[in-house]
Amino acid sequence: MKKIGVATTGGDAPGMNAAIRAIVRLAASRNLEVVGFQRGWQGLMENESRLLTPRSVGGILQLGGTILHTARSPEFTTKKGIRKAVQTLSSNRIDGFVVIGGNGSFSGALDLSRATDTLIVGVPATIDNDVYGTDETIGFDTAVNTAVSEIDKIRDTAISHERTFIVEVMGRTRGFLALTAGLTAGAEIIIVPEIKSKRENIFQTLKENSRKGKKSSIIVKAEGAGDAGLLAKEIEGRTGAEVRISVLGYAQRGGSPTARSRLLASLFGSKTVELLTDGQGNRIVGLQNGQVSTLSLEKSCKTEKPLDLSMLLLANVLAS
Repeated sequence: MKKIGVATTGGDAPGMNAAIRAIVRLAASRNLEVVGFQRGWQGLMENESRLLTPRSVGGILQLGGTILHTARSPEFTTKKGIRKAVQTLSSNRIDGFVVIGGNGSFSGALDLSRATDTLIVGVPATIDNDVYGTDETIGFDTAVNTAVSEIDKIRDTAISHERTFIVEVMGRTRGFLALTAGLTAGAEIIIVPEIKSKRENIFQTLKENSRKGKKSSIIVKAEGAGDAGLLAKEIEGRTGAEVRISVLGYAQRGGSPTARSRLLASLFGSKTVELLTDGQGNRIVGLQNGQVSTLSLEKSCKTEKPLDLSMLLLANVLAS
């Protein structure tokens, strides 16, 4: 192992830069060269690269986003795109390649691993927290804190105006962010894509809260769990409550990573370099039961991470 390549692919997540920093500096301590590929898979196919040194990654630990940038790349999903990526790895004499990203990124990494002898390791970094093989992903804690901070502010307005607010957080297919943010912000109702919410139950909960003397409510909903506008109209029609919608949007992806996200990035980066120097590839690193461990890339890609439904039950009890 002489040279490592690294790229950030898919959606950005706070802590990606901290992971890059850890990989570069740990690799340097073992006399390994690190090449960073710009704009994710697109940059890998087009051979957009630059040498990363311990000094070049100075001052990025606290920065959100990714200094290597990222981009969507439909071409990479084709056989031609994979061939171009393999050629780039070969021409740059890359012995080990690190993919920092989420589920979609790891699926691409799995396809690439089947076409090259280069050792590939995945570092889970996504605010969705939906990667199988790790209890928590880089950036998830930061996104949760961002969402909770905004929900706390919205609750002030909800109480002042005696309104019901539907707060929509990111999560097209999974509800880890909505569930964790909703629970920790004390939301009265949490709606996630994994569970089909019965409208009658929502109406009944809001009516019961009103009978208990609650003049306002917060509903936290993942973006993929139905139309917020339609839900708002139905709530107003069935309960008489005044409803407003707040979509938190891309702010959840940005900002300086929390200490937790930086810690995971540093630990995962260290484990990644260790794997590669030991000649191990086609794996992901992750946190399991409080310990940094590894899992096969294929198993991670082909297994759905379960949502902890006991947290949803707890949230319902605490919000009553």
